[in-house]
Amino acid sequence: MSAAAACPLGAATTLAELAEDPHPRLALLRAHEPVSWLPELNGWLVTRRDLAIRVMRDAVTFTVDDPRFSTARVVGPSMLSLDGERHTHHREPFTAPFRHREVREGFSDFIEQETDRLITPLVPAGAAELRRAFAGPLAVAVMTEALGLAGTTTDTVLAWYDAIVRAVADLTGGHPAGADGGAAYAALRSAVEATVADRDTASLLGSAAGRLTVPEVASNAAVLMFGGIETTEAMITNALLHLLNHPGQLARVRADPALLDGAVEESLRLEPGAAVVDRYATRDTVLGSAAIGRGDLVSVSLTGANRDPEVFPDPDRFDVGRANARLQLAFAHGPHHCIGAHLARLETRTALRHLLERLPGLRLDPDRPSAPYGLVFRKPAELSVRWDGHG
Repeated sequence: MSAAAACPLGAATTLAELAEDPHPRLALLRAHEPVSWLPELNGWLVTRRDLAIRVMRDAVTFTVDDPRFSTARVVGPSMLSLDGERHTHHREPFTAPFRHREVREGFSDFIEQETDRLITPLVPAGAAELRRAFAGPLAVAVMTEALGLAGTTTDTVLAWYDAIVRAVADLTGGHPAGADGGAAYAALRSAVEATVADRDTASLLGSAAGRLTVPEVASNAAVLMFGGIETTEAMITNALLHLLNHPGQLARVRADPALLDGAVEESLRLEPGAAVVDRYATRDTVLGSAAIGRGDLVSVSLTGANRDPEVFPDPDRFDVGRANARLQLAFAHGPHHCIGAHLARLETRTALRHLLERLPGLRLDPDRPSAPYGLVFRKPAELSVRWDGHG
């Protein structure tokens, strides 16, 4: 029996459905075809949490190191697109600065100041679109600070990021990448070279250059920038949307600010900014009841795994007090667990705390409804809100 014939639910699944509102379909797949062949994906989709973890832990059988991996085609090999010793070689120089203590000590003050700086001009208006006016600029500013790129501004970094993301998205969609992505990466690489050459200024990239070549530093800087902006912007926007969509849960957080951490984790569980991660089978293998062939695409649905009812009772409910919310897989798992997870959490907690404190009566704009959208990266296109007074 062919893979498609063995997976009727997968055969009926469209990528448009997964981009628009994936949760009902993912629940069906998880219950009946937890490893399902999707013809529209031309690959397998894994939706059950235990199987998702198995794939992400086993980099020998399920690798990222494949010519089809679109990010590597734009920025070259990096920690994101390598496994084994080469992955360790690329990742290890960046590990220490992103540990929990180092992030707290190195970035807390900057994030507090930048959050205040972005909110202050918004306060008198009583309304704003917070994804582009706040969440995105905060993520860009923090990543610019983290990388310490010489001679750049947040606007420059954002322009590079937008162009590189477009190129990756084009390749992922089967289209040729435009020239803008290559030009942006060339400009980023020049900035990395200038940063590394500046021996008088301590920087993350300069430190990494002691163990990596400049092209290797540049490719990993692009990956850090991509992840640090895209997923953090989504984290902030999605978490705020969840809180404002659930007034009872928002009231719990306002009454007990210690629940803010739980709100962030629960939002990550319900709507991870990166919905899927891709792997490629290095050999014929069996996963669940599926016979996977060597070279097959195996996409892990972090969104599906995060609503597995075997782990998360009543999985579609947003509960800021959920005891095991930190078992969510929004930052992936195994050797490719997100290196910037502590920084993203710190940004999101700080952002939400300041928004709730400084924008009284913060609520969604009923005239401009918002919902997450996206096949690979999920967040609202915009998040329009209102608040009271001019405090």
